[in-house]
Amino acid sequence: MILSHDVDGPAGAPAVVLLHSSVCDRRMWEPQWKPLLDAGFRVVRPDFRTCGDSPAAEAPYSDVGDVRELLDHLGIRRAAFVGSSYGGRVALTLAALHPDRVSALALLCPARPAQRRGPALLAFNAAEDALLEAGDLEGAAALNARQWLGPDADEAAHELVRAMQLGNFQATLAGDEDHELPEPAVELGAITAPVLAVGGAHDIPDFRDFPAELPSLVPGAVHVELDWAGHLPSLERPAQTTRLLLEFLPCS
Repeated sequence: MILSHDVDGPAGAPAVVLLHSSVCDRRMWEPQWKPLLDAGFRVVRPDFRTCGDSPAAEAPYSDVGDVRELLDHLGIRRAAFVGSSYGGRVALTLAALHPDRVSALALLCPARPAQRRGPALLAFNAAEDALLEAGDLEGAAALNARQWLGPDADEAAHELVRAMQLGNFQATLAGDEDHELPEPAVELGAITAPVLAVGGAHDIPDFRDFPAELPSLVPGAVHVELDWAGHLPSLERPAQTTRLLLEFLPCS
């Protein structure tokens, strides 16, 4: 199955693939979509399984394999990737396993491959699980918006995150079985692409510490912490985040 996706821009233009957070779907990239097109990129944004318009899997799959299959389907041999949270984890794994497919990595509060959850994330997961077990999907979606959006996010951003997360919960619960394959072990030192690792000062330690550590794990990686950001900076200060991406991404 090819992931549900949007694609626009000239076929010969440098490609950039936008990978969303697991809290969201591809709609989270709406503020960045047109500026990246206007800058001359061919822009692709997929929905992971059970997110947005991509249904649950009916056979074994991996998100990395799904993204690679989408690139092949679109005739894209090499692309830059922008990954938010879990999308950053997928992008890092793809870049480590298939370095020839990745020209650059811009990681916004990325999750660590094979992540071990710290106390703050465990506490959040427990609160979320309690709401889900009680059948309060809307309450769990609202909890996610409060947790993951920083202080500069407006009500429209909160409403969008609530809607995206609610849809993801509903799609996951509607699936008959989880067919996701175990996450492969990766060596981040195998990554050859330039890496921009962005953290948010208002995020929890799990997602602040890993971007700060990446320069020690990936040769040449650059770390930036945004003093205003929570976990989803592209929705909190969209224009400022877009400028940061455009300054980093290769346009040829």
